[in-house]
Amino acid sequence: MAWLFVIVAGLLEVAWSFSLKLSHGFSVLLPSVATIVLMLASFLLLSHGMKTLPLGTAYAVWTGIGAVGAGLVGIVFLGESASPMRILSIALIVAGIIGLKLST
Repeated sequence: MAWLFVIVAGLLEVAWSFSLKLSHGFSVLLPSVATIVLMLASFLLLSHGMKTLPLGTAYAVWTGIGAVGAGLVGIVFLGESASPMRILSIALIVAGIIGLKLST
């Protein structure tokens, strides 16, 4: 169950980072409110996952999911660069997440 909490928390991190971008520095109300609500939910789920998972593993997986997800959202929805180096870097983060999952 702890892994599910951390994975969902990571997905919520992707959502809040996207809404943060849409908030334009907290100047647009709805994305700003969404950002805060999604952040709180993400932190809550991460804290539940950390009850049983090692700190370093849980935190790295959470931030890794957020980084990979935000990178992909930027490419797919915001027209950001999909250069080979960027894709390779995202793949390396995914490999690290898998390695941490397999090591616990």
